[in-house]
Amino acid sequence: MLVLCHTQTRRVGQDRFSVSGTMTSMAKAPPDSTKTSLRQRLSAHARQHWPVLAEVTVRYRGAFAYVDAVLPDGTVIALCRLRYVGYARDWGFAIYLASTDGYQDSYLPSGRPVGPIEEALDCACNLYLADPTIWQQPPTN
Repeated sequence: MLVLCHTQTRRVGQDRFSVSGTMTSMAKAPPDSTKTSLRQRLSAHARQHWPVLAEVTVRYRGAFAYVDAVLPDGTVIALCRLRYVGYARDWGFAIYLASTDGYQDSYLPSGRPVGPIEEALDCACNLYLADPTIWQQPPTN
């Protein structure tokens, strides 16, 4: 698995990002209107581009939105963590790492540490859902 990481600190909006694994936040939790918009945008994008999903769920903790995929059989797969940076359009991105059961701050395919949520969803889904049957097969030695 390739997770693009970088140690340089960048300033984006009101947040300072250290993409090497820690982020220092100045942004507050997103307003309710932004949370609603985020859920609607993710759901609409998933319906159009990821029909294998039954739904996309989002849960919040502070400035973070945790995005999970729900398969038709009810299996839930953690995808990514989005970080509110003060704007409804662009969010920070961290990919879920199944190997560590945690999130790694990462660059999006565009090369930026922040961007549209649709790009974040596509990146995570391409990684974890390109072949959803892989989650149902026993490991091979």
